[in-house]
Amino acid sequence: MSKLLSCEYNMDTACVELKYAEGTLISIDTIAVENEVADNMVQRSELDWLIYNKPLEYAQLVLCEDLESYLNSQPEHRLID
Repeated sequence: MSKLLSCEYNMDTACVELKYAEGTLISIDTIAVENEVADNMVQRSELDWLIYNKPLEYAQLVLCEDLESYLNSQPEHRLID
């Protein structure tokens, strides 16, 4: 693929959208992803945090099929003690 121009969360479609220089658009349905990989509210909250704060990292985890490993790790920004 060519150069990534933008990566952002679109609230209207509930998708993380990646736009590339040659015109390719990748749209990740965040609701479908949550339904597939999140087993509980803590994991759903973690995914929501990524979607709103780091959509590029979220997209990379989804596209590399590494989201489940991420959810099983202990990210530093978790709000739950």
